[in-house]
Amino acid sequence: MASRTLSRVTKALLAPALALGATIGLASAPASAAVWNSCAQWGNTSLNGYTLYNNIWGSGAGSQCIWANSGTNWGVWANHPNTGGIKSYPNSKKVINKSIDSLRSLSSSYNVSVPSSGAYNSSYDVWDTDYDYEIMLWVNYNGAVGPIGTSQGSVSLGGHTWNVYKGSNGSNEVFSFLRTSDSNSGTVNILPILKWIKDTKRWMGNETIGDVQFGYEVTSSSGGLNFTTNNLTVSSS
Repeated sequence: MASRTLSRVTKALLAPALALGATIGLASAPASAAVWNSCAQWGNTSLNGYTLYNNIWGSGAGSQCIWANSGTNWGVWANHPNTGGIKSYPNSKKVINKSIDSLRSLSSSYNVSVPSSGAYNSSYDVWDTDYDYEIMLWVNYNGAVGPIGTSQGSVSLGGHTWNVYKGSNGSNEVFSFLRTSDSNSGTVNILPILKWIKDTKRWMGNETIGDVQFGYEVTSSSGGLNFTTNNLTVSSS
């Protein structure tokens, strides 16, 4: 698990060059005629100011296909074996490119439909532009999954209460915030979380925030499971 973050970042950066790579699996998008779909390992596209990635990066992965009606309404069908280790992080990304201190607001609203079986989390992945720091916000999770690092206690920030973990994957620091109860819809005020990390804990400086991603870290989804982002918006000023 410790190497998962570096792998995901590397694959995300390579995705544009590899978008025409080999297709994994034969599953198709929902019959509701999405405007875009892909079963390619690094399949990606840009819609409405968001970039979507299929992003099958982990070892031992099975089949996975992503579909999108827009950058804010999309989903994934995944059939990954019941083994350990994260197989994929299909996600939608919004680029921010502002320093923490220059941001006046940074928030996101989400509404998802996720399965009751399998092992996965629905999470935000927030990165600085140099990929030195990864801030994960888990809004729900199921099965045998867990964060990198050690417990740092609990905190109420951004409209939610989180269990906080701090660790490293060997290449960058990882700060994970796990919501204390599962939620399939809501709004997260991300900026107070970043300021708490910077000003209260002093775990990082005035970093420039690059990507705000939202997606599903899938460890297992044997038999094929659907993950649907009914609506997602990321806004900043």
